[in-house]
Formats: sequence, C-alpha cells, structure tokens
Amino acid sequence: MTIAEKEYARTEGMKTVKRINVGLIGFGTVGTGVVRVLKENASVIKDKLGCELVLKRIADRDTTRDRGVKLDEGVLTTDAMDLINDPEISIIIELVGGTGIAKDFIMDAIGSGKHVVTANKALLSTHGKEIFKKASEKGVDIGFEASVGGGIPVIKALREGLAANRIESIYGIINGTANYILSKMTNEGGKFEDVLRRAQEKGYAEADPTYDVEGIDTAHKLAILINLAFGTYIGLKDIYTEGISRINQLDIKFAKEFGYRIKLLAITKSIDGRVEARVHPTMIPANHPLANIDGAFNGIYLKGNAVGPVMLYGMGAGMMPTASAVVADLMDIARNINTGAAHRIPALSYSDSAVREVTIKETDSLEIPYYMRFLAADKPGVLSNISGVLGRHNISISSVIQRDRKIGGSVALVILTHHAVEKELMAALAEIEQMDTIHEKPVYIRIEENLGAAN
Repeated sequence: MTIAEKEYARTEGMKTVKRINVGLIGFGTVGTGVVRVLKENASVIKDKLGCELVLKRIADRDTTRDRGVKLDEGVLTTDAMDLINDPEISIIIELVGGTGIAKDFIMDAIGSGKHVVTANKALLSTHGKEIFKKASEKGVDIGFEASVGGGIPVIKALREGLAANRIESIYGIINGTANYILSKMTNEGGKFEDVLRRAQEKGYAEADPTYDVEGIDTAHKLAILINLAFGTYIGLKDIYTEGISRINQLDIKFAKEFGYRIKLLAITKSIDGRVEARVHPTMIPANHPLANIDGAFNGIYLKGNAVGPVMLYGMGAGMMPTASAVVADLMDIARNINTGAAHRIPALSYSDSAVREVTIKETDSLEIPYYMRFLAADKPGVLSNISGVLGRHNISISSVIQRDRKIGGSVALVILTHHAVEKELMAALAEIEQMDTIHEKPVYIRIEENLGAAN
C-alpha cells in the first residue's frame, strides 16, 4: 500500500481505504472523458467500491485550453513525473498514446510501484511483453480494457468471463473509421475517396487516415486479442495486414448479388496448432450479425470450445465509451488494492509460466473461398482461358457473373471459387493479369462463410 493508502486505511482489520488517489497523464479527448465520468458518476463509483477515486493530479503539455470540465486549483501540471513520483498517487492513467514517451511513463510508474491503466494499443501490441513482465515483477496491475473496442468489455470477457474456454476463433470489426466508410459506401454509394473525405469533414476520420483505412490500427488491436486468447506475445509484424482503399462500388454491388457484405475484419483462428493472424477486407454472409454492424460501431464475434459463439457490440471509440472502459479498469484496480489482491489476474489471464510462443499460419497457406473480379475484353474465349488457368492451379469455380455492359470499354467478369489455397490463387492471378484480354489488375477478396467454425 502507498503512504496515502496506509493513512486512510481502516484500523479494524481490513485493508479497505477511504480514498485512492489517481494521476492522469494526457488530457486530450479521452482524458477529458475520464474526468467527466469520475465527476458525474462519483456517487455510483463510491457506492460500488466503498471508497472514493480521487483524481489528484493531471499532466498535459497544454494546461490552458478549456476542456469544459472544472478542476481544482493546482491539479494541472506540465510535468508527468510530478505524478509518477508522488507517493500519495496509487494509480497512473496513461492516455498520451504512441510508443515513445508513453512507454517511459508507464515503465517509470511501474518501477515506482504504481498500478497503470492505459488505452494504448500500439504500445501494448509492440512492447506488451516487456511492460507486463515488469508489472508482474513489481506485483502491480495493468488495466487496458480501452485498448480494444472502446467501451466494449472484450478484454474482461477474454481474461475473466471466458477464462474456462479454449478460444477457437475471433472475428472483429474493431476500427470505427473503416467500418463507417464501408457502411456508407454500401448503403449510400460513392467512391472510397469521396466517402473518406466526408468522414474527415465529420470528424470520423483523421486528417491522415492511414492507420485506420490501411488496417494498421485494427492489426494493433488484433495482436492484443490474440495474446489474450492464446497466452502468447505477437506483434504487428506477425499479422498479415491489408486495408480498404482498393474497395470500390463494383465489388460492393457484386458482393450484394452473391449475398455478402464487405467488412474490414480482424481474424484469428487456432487450427491444428497454428494460429491465423490477419486483417483484410472480407466478404461475409449478409445475414451474419457482423455484416449488419454499421457506422462507427464495433463488433466482436468469438467462439470458445465450451461457451460456443459470443457476440459483443458497441461503440468502439469516442470520448465517453473509451472513458467508461478506463474508469472500469480504475475500479477493478481499486478493488484489488482494497482486498490486498494486486496482480490477482495475470495480464494475459494465463500464468506467467504458461505464456508461450505460437506458430503463425502463413497467409499463402490459407484454404478458403475467394471472390475475383476482372475487367476483360468482350471477346469469345476469355472466360474459358481464365478457367483454364484456374484449373491448372487447382482452383475450382463456384459461381460466375459476366456483365454485358461496358465499363471503360471492358466487361466485368466476376468469379467465386470453392476453397482454394491462397498461394495457388496468387499464382493464377499473376498469370491471368498478363493476358492481353485483361485490362487492369485483377481484384480479389477473401470470403469467410462459416464464421465461428474452423475451415
């Protein structure tokens, strides 16, 4: 217990404290939300904890901007070390973001024996092993519910609610910006570039949207989910990552004709001792719950060997949903402080000795159905020539749509395959692309038909 905890501890036997001091580093959008939740819900938080959570200090580079919340005199500082070195502060919230100074703050806080709450998915997916190891050595807790899915309690579900299960698969729509763009393109039409621009104007997309639309943000979050699901440490480099910038209206319309919708999915499965780890646009059946998650909402569909399928849905970002998750972590840690049970649940739910390396399945060995679209010359024999190439590469055709209308002088030819090996599909597409009758680079999209079932 810190000096403050000992000072406020009840003298009769129990370690329960009357107040627990918290320090917040990073007073941006989410930080402001945290202050609002702590203030507006102070009474319900106290009733549930039996003690007060007191925001003692806040550190930020900008101490003059009005965030719309009232703070006591002296709470704001520009020096984060004021909080980390304060013996009366028990929990540090890191909301700076990034993998630079934020890591230093967290490691220094842990080194000072303080518990930490963070929403920093990039940091945890990159340096989680080092951070969690140090927290274990110091016997402190790390809360990171807000790092994946905003206000959706998927971290708690994996660490606690589903702890008795072997996780078999996870499919996630976990980037609100990408989902907003694809939803608008699907429901209202428009080119990717135009919809992205409107999303930026409305504040749904950053000025530089690369992390969101190219799948990088989703991959950071998937790494955390995989580490929790399988008791391992993988990072961004282990995840096949592909974004949505090449998706256009032709593909969306053809997907509808085949009964699919296109979503940017985070996918992991454990099959025969190997783990799939991939992020890419995916066609999924239009009647699946994930297919109907629109706008900036997130959805996570997972399967445990005992519980079966579980669906989690909610706001995946935003001030208040993310702040809700941060404060929930604060409350969990406060309970642990009050019962002397710090580090009761290991960071990954698995005991430290059970955390192990896993074998990542190479994407080129995937065996799933595929959608392919070609813009081809309107001549006899084109389809038969393409079919011949596919046959030589052991790819069986499931369905074909050929449009009569011209698109820039070409005809759209769409083929769905039965299960095919990705390496062979890529070789076939490379060969088809060289044909004189093919007028632009072929498009392919992976299909997941039986979400929650092993392929």
